[in-house]
Order: sequence, then C-alpha cells, then structure tokens
Amino acid sequence: MLGAVTVRAASTVLVGRQDELGMLRAAFDRARSGEPTTVLVGGEAGVGKTRLLDEFGALATAAGARMLVGQCLELGEAGLPFAPFAAALREVLRRDGPGAFDGYEAEFARLLPELARVPAAGAAPAGPIPSDAPRGYLFDLVGELFHRLAAAQPMVLLIEDLHWADRSTRDLIGFLVRATRTARMLLVCTYRTDELHRGHPLRPFLAELDRARGVERVDLARLGRDGTAAILTDLLGGEQSARAVDDIHERTQGNPFFIEELAAASGPVGCATLPDTLRDLLLARVDRLPDAAQRVLRVAAAGGTRIAHQLLAEVARLPEHELEDALRAAVAAQLVVAGPDGDYEFRHALVREAVHDELLPGEHARLHARYAAAIEAQPHLVVAGRAPAEIAHHWHAAHDHPRALVTARAAAEAAADRYAYAERSRLLERVLALWEVVPDAADRLGMDHLAVLEQTQEAATIAGDYGRALTLTRAALDEVDDAAQPLRAARLLYRRGRLLTLLGKSDGTAELHAAYRLAAGVPDGPERFRVLADVAAFLARIDPEEGARIADEVLASAHASAAAGPLLPLKLTLVRRRDGLADLGLADLHRAEEAARRAGEGWAVVSALVYVSDVLFELGRYAESAEAAESGVGEARRVGVSRSTGAYLLSNRAEALLALGSWDDAEAVCAEAARIDPPGVTASHWLQLRARLRLARARPGTQEALGRALAFLAKPYLHPHQRLPLIELEMEAALAAGDRPEALRAAAVALTERRLPEHPRYAWPLLAAVARVLRATGEPDVAARLAPVAAGLAVRFPAERAYAAEVAATLAGRDGELPAWRAAVEAWRVDGQPYPLGRALLALAEAAAAAGERDEVSAAVTEVAGIAGRLGATPLADCAATLARRVGLRGATRGRPGADLLTSREQEVLRLVAEGHSNSRIAERLFISPKTASVHVSRIIAKLDVTNRGEAAALAHRLGLLDRATTTADAVPGPR
Repeated sequence: MLGAVTVRAASTVLVGRQDELGMLRAAFDRARSGEPTTVLVGGEAGVGKTRLLDEFGALATAAGARMLVGQCLELGEAGLPFAPFAAALREVLRRDGPGAFDGYEAEFARLLPELARVPAAGAAPAGPIPSDAPRGYLFDLVGELFHRLAAAQPMVLLIEDLHWADRSTRDLIGFLVRATRTARMLLVCTYRTDELHRGHPLRPFLAELDRARGVERVDLARLGRDGTAAILTDLLGGEQSARAVDDIHERTQGNPFFIEELAAASGPVGCATLPDTLRDLLLARVDRLPDAAQRVLRVAAAGGTRIAHQLLAEVARLPEHELEDALRAAVAAQLVVAGPDGDYEFRHALVREAVHDELLPGEHARLHARYAAAIEAQPHLVVAGRAPAEIAHHWHAAHDHPRALVTARAAAEAAADRYAYAERSRLLERVLALWEVVPDAADRLGMDHLAVLEQTQEAATIAGDYGRALTLTRAALDEVDDAAQPLRAARLLYRRGRLLTLLGKSDGTAELHAAYRLAAGVPDGPERFRVLADVAAFLARIDPEEGARIADEVLASAHASAAAGPLLPLKLTLVRRRDGLADLGLADLHRAEEAARRAGEGWAVVSALVYVSDVLFELGRYAESAEAAESGVGEARRVGVSRSTGAYLLSNRAEALLALGSWDDAEAVCAEAARIDPPGVTASHWLQLRARLRLARARPGTQEALGRALAFLAKPYLHPHQRLPLIELEMEAALAAGDRPEALRAAAVALTERRLPEHPRYAWPLLAAVARVLRATGEPDVAARLAPVAAGLAVRFPAERAYAAEVAATLAGRDGELPAWRAAVEAWRVDGQPYPLGRALLALAEAAAAAGERDEVSAAVTEVAGIAGRLGATPLADCAATLARRVGLRGATRGRPGADLLTSREQEVLRLVAEGHSNSRIAERLFISPKTASVHVSRIIAKLDVTNRGEAAALAHRLGLLDRATTTADAVPGPR
C-alpha cells in the first residue's frame, strides 16, 4: 500500500491537539496575570502528552516564561521522595546559583543533596539537614522560592508522570495547589490514565485536587482518522493512500506512539507486522498477569477486539468463577475494558494482535473452530447481522477449507444485502482462493467458477477497486464462450471497456463496440436491453452521436417489447440529453430521479443526482447544485457506492461550494474525498479542485496537491472534461510560480486541443487561463492563436459569458481595454462567483490605472481586497496590495501605507528602460554616472515589486506609467 519511504522515528507536527493547546495557553495567560492555576493533563501511554507539553513549553518560553521540569520515577511508593522537585531545583541551582535559595541551602538540601556541599558566601559547608525536620517548614520554603522566581519572571512548573509519584511528592503538590497560591506560576502535571487501577493512590489525590480552586483537567483522547493520516504524512514525507491510513488507524486506534512505531517498521505501513520492540512493550503487562488470566486473554484475542461475555464463556469452557477472576485481573491491569452491555474490549487493538500472534498453531486453529461452532449455534452472541461474516472468518482461520468456502459465500451474500460491497469483494476473493483447494467447490456452492469471477468483479467495481476489477474481468473473459453465451460475454466486454476508461488506460471504444456487436445479434429481452443501454450510456461520453444512436435503437425495440424494465428509460435519458436544450435536459433528469426513487433503486438515484448536480452547476445554479450533490452523497453512502459513483457527487459538491465562495466547506468536502480515496481517473476531479483551492490560498501542501493532480496528464487517455481543467491548472500553477516558459508551454498545449468546441463548459475557463498567460507575458503568438479559437466556441450560460468577456478584454486594444474589463466584471457579477470576480476586478483596476481613472482603481482594488479576505485568497490579496502600492493608493488594502512612488528622475529612467537602453546609455542620456543609473534601476524594480528590467518595462506600459509628464511626482494626477 505504501512504497519505499524514508521514515522519521517521531512526528515533528502537533496533530489534533489545537483545543488542548489553547486550554494550556489560556491557563498560562491566567497565571501570568496573577491567578494561580493548575492543569492536570491525563491520557493513556503514547497518546501524546509529552508532545503537547513540548509544544506548549516552546510557546510559553517564547512568551517570556521560565520553564522548570521534573519527572517522577518508576520506583513506587518506596522510591526517591520529591524526585521531580529535585530535578526542578537542580535547574534553579544551575541557572541562578546557590544565592537563589536565599540562605536556606541547608534546608533545601533535603530535596537537593548537593546543596549540602555548596557553602554560602563566607560560610562553612552546610551539614545534612535532619531527616525529622518539619515537612510544613520545608514546604513553605519551596513555596516561597517559587513565589520569588515567579515574581521576577512568569513560571511554568511541569511535573511529568504523576502516576509514579511517591506520597511526599503528592503532598508537596497538594500544598502548592492549596496553600501557597503562588502568583504568576502555572503548575502542570501529567499522568497516565491507563495506569490508574482501582486501588491506585493517585485516584483519590486527583479527586481532592479537582475540588481546589484554579484546577482544571485536560484529557487527551486518541486521534481520529484524519490525525492518523496527518502523522503518517509527516513521518513518511507525503500523503498516504486511504487504504493504508484506514488500516493503520484501525490497528493503532489513533495512538500516536503506536502510529510512529508501525510507520517505522519495515515494509508497507498498513501491512507491517509488529516490530519486536513494540510487541515486547505490548506484552509486558500481559506477562505480569496470573497464568489463568493469560490463558483467558489468549482465548479472547481469537474472538476479536470486542467480545460478548457469553460467547467468551462458551469458547473458554471454564467454570464461571474462574473466568470472572481471570477477567477481573485483565480489567485491573487495564488490558481489557468491561462494557455496560456485558461485553469486553481490548483497550488497545495492538495488544489483542500481539496476544493473538503468540498463539501456537494448534491452539490457533482449535480456538477459531470453537468460535465458529459457537456462533453457528447461537448467532445472537455477536452483533446483529455480523454472524455470517464472523462464522466465515473463524472457519477460515481454523483452516477448515470446505466450511470456509461455503460460509464465505454466504457471508458475501449477507454483505450485499447490507450494501457492504468492499466486504463482499474480500469475501468473494476468499471463495476464489479456496476454490482450488476444495475439489467439489462447484457442487457445494451451486455455481460455476465464472459466476464467482463475475460476482467478485462486480463487487470490486462497486467498491471502487478498479484495478483488481480489471484483472478479474480479464480472467472471466478468458473463461466465457462468446458463441454460447454472447450476452454474458458482451456484459464482460462492456465492463472491461468501462474500467479501462476509468483507469485512464484507453477510451474503451474497442471493447464497447465489440459488446454492441455481440448483443445486437441476440433476441430482445431484459438482459439485452440492459447491456445495450449500458453500452450506449458509456459510449456517449466518448462518441455522443454513436451513444445517442444506440440509445434510440434500444428505445425503439423496448417500446415494441413488454420485456423492458422500469429503469431502462432512466439510463437512456442520461444518454440522450441534448446540449441544445435551454436547461440541458434538467427536467428529464429530475423525472428520471423520481422514477428511480419510486422503483427503490438507490444506485439509480445516485447516478441521476450526479447528472442533476452537474447540469445545475453548468447552468450557474450553484447553490442548487451543492444541495443536489449533498443529498446524493447520503444516498450513495446508504447503498454502498460512495467510492465509485458517489465519488462524483463529492467532487461536484466541492466544485459548487468553490463557486459559491464557501471555501472552508469545500476543503472539508475534499478531505472527505481524500478519506474515501476515489480510484482511477475518478480522483482527478477532486484532486484538481483541492490543488486549485490550495493554490488560491497559498496553503501548505500546495505543491504536493498540484503534483498529485497534474500526474493524471500522463495517463494514456483522459476525457476532455478531465483533461482540460488539468491543463488550466498547469497554467495557473506556472503563473503563480512565475514560471513564464512553463505557462507558455501549457498555453500552447491548450490551444491545440481538438475537442474544445465540443465542450464549451471546460473550454472557456481554459481559454481564460490562456488569456492570463497572455497578459503576464505579452507573447504575440498567443494572442494570434487565441482569437480564432475563442471565436469558434459557443457561449451559452453565465460563467461562459463571463469567461468569454475576460478573453475579449484581454484581446481588446488599448482604447477598448477599460470598457471591455468593465463588461467582464459585470458578467461575473451576474454569474455570482466571487473569486473570478476578484480576478476580473484586479484586471479592471490595471486597465483603469493605465487610463488614469484613479477613483475606479481605488474602488476596484478595495473590493478585491474584501473578496480575498473573505475567501482567504492570500495571493489575490497580495496582488491587490501590490497594485495599490504601484499606483500610489493609500489605505485601500493591506499594502504599506505611504508606500514610495517613483520620483521624476525614476520616471525618466523607467522610460529609457522601456525603450531598451542599457545603464550606460541611460547615464549618457541623463548626464549621470552609470553607477547612479544602476541605483535608479534597482530602486524602480523594488518599488514596482518586479524581478527584472523587462518586467518593469512591461508593467510600466500596462499601468500607463510612461504616459505621464516627467515633472515632480506630486504634480502628476492619476496613478503614479
């Protein structure tokens, strides 16, 4: 699942702890303002307490705090008293010297013995303090010391691993919390919740502290799935596949330490066996259990992470009191948690895995066979609906191949009833694997091998595992007899063609045409109609005329036959939409959606909503598009097609939210798409949307997102609706990076695309991006090629009209530029998308600057700044600020107030730079030294925020900076 990677041992990013970090910062602020505060940070081992405190410590230190850190030692009640305070005081001695103890070195020597060897100024070495000195006096001295230190500088005292604290340490902490009320000091204590068995002395101590004023708790939970993904991305240097993240999250249950350990293990992370060091750590507590408890724990491990008490009793076959005693020991050791419903759950899935791996081969088979038999006899012992899958799992683990075969098939059927197609696919793969070792497999299952292949292929496709589905299709085609079973072969050919297209390997037309030829020679019937309708629907994406012709043929045959199914018109409606219709066939699509709902076919509802949301977007009805897609996402989840057909709904929703300016919501939808990890070229849509969003916001991870999205351009086949937005993204990325040669290369590719006239929805944004390249480079060849391509495109809906207006404004001459950009801005106002409106306003401001319309420049730039601020579009805001500075606007944006303008001499120099003169020639013309000319050129480049003389000259022409008199800057009206 994951390739060869270089793995760091520990994550460098703080993941999923922003709320807890905020609580600590708030507590520090209270302490710094004079309110004594204590924070108790609890969480299981490895959950990230130290990582959180490291991050907080760095922030507190940067804010002027003094950090003192002490750690309790795993020595028990008889261990070293006051160990964490000794460590803290040792740091005080190292930094401040013995004078910090204000002459009480002898008393403090009870906590820090080396103080007995440090004489005060002019005094003899202090002797050891009597061990029977009053503790209250010592505690007062400690409190007073901390008070003095905190008075000089806000202080954070961090005591780690309080679960190992001795009684003296706990008493001193209690004294500091209750008695001293030291101002400007924050006391933070950490402890492991999984160490606190019922009789642990820390339990009552924490309960007492909870009643004290100024004490609050911070409980660190395990990370969610997104947190696991973030740690893996940091450790492995790149975003990991959803399957790998899911697997490692399931195994580690979001414990950061376990995640790091598995990531560091050899081999693909999701499949890695437990490292020996981690296995030993996990089993250490198990090894301390009584033998009887260890035996019961091994029995429970074979049953899974969670197991009902009655099922465990059936398999363990122990007297009730012995079983309960063993479980009580496991619960007390924090290895197992007792649930309210009479079940038991391993606190950590990896502990169960480690214990299960320790089973002997015979023990392993025997226990799993017992579980299978027990669940077969009493299915109610497991969660409702899970009995078939549990039985199949245990017979397979018991290596009883005949029973494993039959039960895997039964479990696959049960999974289909629950729309659990990924699980169905895995179970059918097991059937295929067992087929070879069970001689009478066909008789036992009542089906042939080809039927199993077909069902497995179908399940894999619906689950979104397109690569495996393609392999299974090839195997099935090798077995099918075209002459004897033409419709069966046609169905497989259709599936192969569709999969090849979805994987970007080819356009699939050869397979689709072969499927049509086979099905065309078969008498009418429901199966023939279904095959031909599917062929027509998919072929229409590649060859609309051919798809529509086949659809018309099928409809004519179906009307003359009573064998047509109720959903056949739905499929063909999706094929026979006509671009010439004012609503692109939206009314027909809504009728198809309703027909699917009445028929109870959830997959058909999802398919219809994919088209509905897509058409609504094209019509410019973005809010309705987002709503339709959202309703389809829920339906896709219900019927188990989230990763296949449902993936289109997620990206459609994200696209509509982007258009609406709801960028945070769009990011959340993209994150959801990342979690389901759509397969093949299906992923290109959401990936390019995410890359576009990150690019527009200049967010971390932009380059990685761009890389993943643009990698699809290397596919042998992409449909224009996938390819054209990616070429547009290439140009946007190149422009953002200032890579003009790459931008021009992508623009040249865009202008040679043959199918642009067929797809105006995608062609116009592409040409608008080419126009932006033209504005940035001034390349005349681009202008000459852009105009005829734009002239051949249809303009139908609001966004297309706005993009067309942008192109027209770019191609307009100097005299017509300003009114053309005004028209483009108004077109975007009609469409309603804020980000393209902001970009058009910025271009309008440049045109207005060149025309000397200073008030219009100010209004446009101010509006751009507002749009960019609402969207979080940092680069757009920066462009607005730069333009405002260049033309001398003050206060319109976040640009520098009172930014420098070009002086009269600099304007003269700029005019000569634009004419192509060198510094030496400029010096001759203006009667100055070459060095002075060079200084003027450098200042001009800095003030105009460009990188070289050529850009300065181009900008001067674009903004009209050369059309002004060369008098003093303050005497020149208009933009400067």
